[in-house]
Amino acid sequence: MKKDKIVYYGSTGLLTLLMLFSAGMYVFNHEVVKVMFTSFGYPTYIIYPLAIAKLLGVFAIWSPKFNTLKEWAYAGFFFDFVLAFFAHKMIGDGEEMGAIMAFVLVVVSYVFSKRIKK
Repeated sequence: MKKDKIVYYGSTGLLTLLMLFSAGMYVFNHEVVKVMFTSFGYPTYIIYPLAIAKLLGVFAIWSPKFNTLKEWAYAGFFFDFVLAFFAHKMIGDGEEMGAIMAFVLVVVSYVFSKRIKK
């Protein structure tokens, strides 16, 4: 049980840092992210809402009261990382490893969140 908690808090902490870094980059390096989104073919007007969604997702994952929101946050992060992987793969910039690592973190965090609740 102690090992499960260590894995959960470690993976969730790393996932949180990744999401905070990503949201911060969307807000504070908007022009760089705008160029990246344009190269993906994504509309640039979704940058700020996506940053807000990432921050809300982090809040939901750490909040013990909102189990339904936690499930939605994990689902949102799952789709975000899957789409990020394919976006990087399709333009061939070689940056898909970040999405793979984030995907692994979200899966490990989700699985171990279920294990420590039992």
